[in-house]
Amino acid sequence: MFLNHRTPELPTPEQALRGRPVPEFTVPSRHTVLGNPLLGPYPEGLEVADFALGCFWGAERKFWQTEGVWTTLVGYQGGYTENPSYEEACSGLTGHTEAVRVVFDPAVVPYTELLKLFWESHNPTQGFRQGNDVGTQYRSAIYTHSPAQAAAADASREAYQKVLTASGHKEITTEILPAEGRPFWPAEAYHQQYLDKNPGGYCGIGGTGVSCPIGVAPVEG
Repeated sequence: MFLNHRTPELPTPEQALRGRPVPEFTVPSRHTVLGNPLLGPYPEGLEVADFALGCFWGAERKFWQTEGVWTTLVGYQGGYTENPSYEEACSGLTGHTEAVRVVFDPAVVPYTELLKLFWESHNPTQGFRQGNDVGTQYRSAIYTHSPAQAAAADASREAYQKVLTASGHKEITTEILPAEGRPFWPAEAYHQQYLDKNPGGYCGIGGTGVSCPIGVAPVEG
């Protein structure tokens, strides 16, 4: 959403903006497309996944259009500033990336399918940018909520790197880290389901064109 001409750098905890103990805004109660609550607690049996893949407007739409996804919301994650604002995140002084929280039914859509969508919906080799969007807030990331998610994310990165390398692409720069200790701070109301409210709005999401081999099992016999 912003083209920044300086070389992006992540701040240290000491350099990061302090933030605030409570948010300066209210998050809407329900998803404008799916109709379900945005904030937890969520119904039993559902799982939470956190992904960052560039501008969160287009990224969120990718996930809410997926069968088995119960709700989605956008926010800031992976940095240091408590309850940041959009302007603060875009300054590069919070350390956060623009993230999408996906609440899903694993009986309908397994986590591996969400990983496949994640990898194929952006270019994970670009470091602190996504296309023309430049800044640490656009970096690629997966924040995992269980050892199983972490193992699946690591395996998917390895599998996708092989096909990317074969297609002439660079090394994946996606960070895969536990969500624990990296709070998800919901974004302002106008960012939530932005492309539902503004169908012709900006969407910077675009993949490499290389399919991710996740979920393709070898044929036996």
